Amino acid sequence: MKTVLITGSSSGYGFETARHFHAQGWDVIATMRTPREGLLPEGVRLLTLDVTDPASITAAIEAAGPIDVLVNNAGIGLVGAFEAAPMDYVRKIFETNTFGTMAMVQAVIPQMRARRSGVIVNVTSSVTLAPMPLAAAYTASKQAVEGFTGSLTHELGAFDVRVKLVEPGYAPTTRFAQNIDFSIEEMIPEPYADFARPIFEAFASPSLTTKESDVAEAVWLAANDASDRLHYPAGPDAVALARAG
Repeated sequence: MKTVLITGSSSGYGFETARHFHAQGWDVIATMRTPREGLLPEGVRLLTLDVTDPASITAAIEAAGPIDVLVNNAGIGLVGAFEAAPMDYVRKIFETNTFGTMAMVQAVIPQMRARRSGVIVNVTSSVTLAPMPLAAAYTASKQAVEGFTGSLTHELGAFDVRVKLVEPGYAPTTRFAQNIDFSIEEMIPEPYADFARPIFEAFASPSLTTKESDVAEAVWLAANDASDRLHYPAGPDAVALARAG
């Protein structure tokens, strides 16, 4: 039985991805900062993990044992004018989305390299497929992961370790902007109000959206695809953007 470790599994994409792999008969290790028993189906292993804490990463990797697939899904978001973005929160975004992903990758490389086997799936966003307004800091954190992953495919490919990118579209049902300690209104200073209004109106009634299951299926495909394919847009809107690009 293969083992997958998924970060950020308490809700959204990570939660649904854990459920999907479990349904396919995999040994699933679902990690989150505060595990809650009963959250996921029986048989899913829950581990405490904060991807911004080196000691937490070390403990989780040791507790997990051999890992066939790592899914780097943990992340936080931010929507609003960059002018209003607190720089301490911008740094927090990078610590979680970018450096947290890098740290997890670095932690699993030795075992995968030694076995000459393994897959790393980094979950980014459709903001990397086309420039989008009011998402500058978030986009930067995800674009960094895209570049990082593209380079990594070459050096880890030399050891038969595959590295993939899953790029979800806009999913209104996730908790994307609920993990910040300030309101969206604070992120739209008065001079930006007229600019932001139609953008938020478009967000409220999008023509295409992504479901958590779309992302779970894309992660599953990426994890099991032995080809050299790097990019896996997830959700109808992300697929449309990828085709347009």
